[in-house]
Amino acid sequence: MKKMLIVLLVLLLGSTSSIAGELAKLGLDDAKALGLKIENDSSNKVEGKSSLKISTLWPTTVCLGEVTGPEIENAKLIYTADVKSQLEGSALLELWALVDGRQYFSRGLNSTVSGSSDWMTIQTLFMFQKGQKPERVTLNLIINGKGTVWIDNIVLSREPL
Repeated sequence: MKKMLIVLLVLLLGSTSSIAGELAKLGLDDAKALGLKIENDSSNKVEGKSSLKISTLWPTTVCLGEVTGPEIENAKLIYTADVKSQLEGSALLELWALVDGRQYFSRGLNSTVSGSSDWMTIQTLFMFQKGQKPERVTLNLIINGKGTVWIDNIVLSREPL
């Protein structure tokens, strides 16, 4: 009886290992497999020499830069950019702020581009109360869908509360 239980246990354990396994394997030998292409586009721009053209096959977040130690306290931080789109979906700005070792974020859910749009300025805001000083601010672009977004003229500014 003990032998039979041991054999049954071994069979059960062996069968669970055949159930567990890889669901998918992502090959990174070709960057095209990522479904994301970022390039400069000198023919579509608002200012400067070119805009940033971001094409994606699925939703993605692109970090556009970080600002360390901005001088802001008791004020509104405003992240704006000029954005143009050819999307099946929408795109918006996202700002992350590191304050006292903790991360906080703001998303411009009321300021987006979608479908085929010409250049428009979108933004997201972040309020810093008295005593709150960001150590670092991270500027992202969130693309909820697939297609192409152009971004240019990124500005980080402040206004009093």
